[in-house]
Amino acid sequence: DVLANLCNQMVALHLRILWYDKRILLEGRRDPKVMLLRTITGVGPVTASAIVATAGDGHQFRNGREFAAWLGLTPINRSSGGKERLGKITKQGDRYIRKLLVVGMTSRAVMAKRSPEKVDLWTAKIIAGKPFRLATVAMANKAARAVWAMLTKKQEYRQPAF
Repeated sequence: DVLANLCNQMVALHLRILWYDKRILLEGRRDPKVMLLRTITGVGPVTASAIVATAGDGHQFRNGREFAAWLGLTPINRSSGGKERLGKITKQGDRYIRKLLVVGMTSRAVMAKRSPEKVDLWTAKIIAGKPFRLATVAMANKAARAVWAMLTKKQEYRQPAF
């Protein structure tokens, strides 16, 4: 009886999660900002909805770097005497959105490793030249900057030219 009760609770929870996923997808289709952000590879309806819900139109940030720093995606600067030393990311911002962006860019990096002919040059170069997790965080940082630019300028995502 106990196991049957637990199984029924798991099934009910699973159905509720599916309902919420569909609801987020439907609400995201109504919001032009969410649809705009979903044009970035690796940003899905949950990530886009979370960004729009917390950051709004992005005008409270002066630039994309400030937005990325607010998310905790910029490296700690320990420079002195003209020698630049950048440490690990600060992790002092919004944990939820940072995690969503890093997970989205991880899936983008995995896709790039599986089919390198479909990926832009910058992504291929950073994945080849850096450790995998460092590359995904750098991609998340760049995606955060693109998100800020898209929200403030209301323009679609353009793949990097280089």
